[in-house]
Amino acid sequence: MEHLIYFFIAIGLSMDAFSLSIAYGTNKINKIKIIILSTLVGIFHFIMPLIGSNIGQKIFFLINKSNYIVSIIFFLLSYEMYRSRNEKHIEKLSNIISLILFPLTVSIDSFSVGLALGINNQNSKVAFIIFSVVSALFTFLGLTLGNYLSKKFGNKATYLGIIILVLIAIKYLIS
Repeated sequence: MEHLIYFFIAIGLSMDAFSLSIAYGTNKINKIKIIILSTLVGIFHFIMPLIGSNIGQKIFFLINKSNYIVSIIFFLLSYEMYRSRNEKHIEKLSNIISLILFPLTVSIDSFSVGLALGINNQNSKVAFIIFSVVSALFTFLGLTLGNYLSKKFGNKATYLGIIILVLIAIKYLIS
């Protein structure tokens, strides 16, 4: 029963990764980058709750400020996507900073979940593995769907991706 609860938490944590992946997938990302990003999101969804679990209540007050940071990052990502929407070959995700920023932004929520699990002294390593696998799968599906939408609808799909990023940024800003 505990594993099923972890699975549903993992699905909830993976929704941001899925939404953002659809948006990024509209930039015609190749299969290798899809696999790299999916793997990195999975790794970050293991590392971030592990860090949160280990830190515990020591920095609980910082969690409330993370939404503003994530919101700013999503606004910046949507701006960058808008700015480069007409480039024929988009390479935004080719540098190491972009490849790390993407999984970091979608994994910040898992930090607070790890913190909560650590405070309760639950068997958290199993949960972190479940979070990792589910988020990697959702990211892969989102990037693949975004790629499909981009091929089918062209630049209109890129605008959809920009709108998704802005909506996610607003969600974090409000919550």
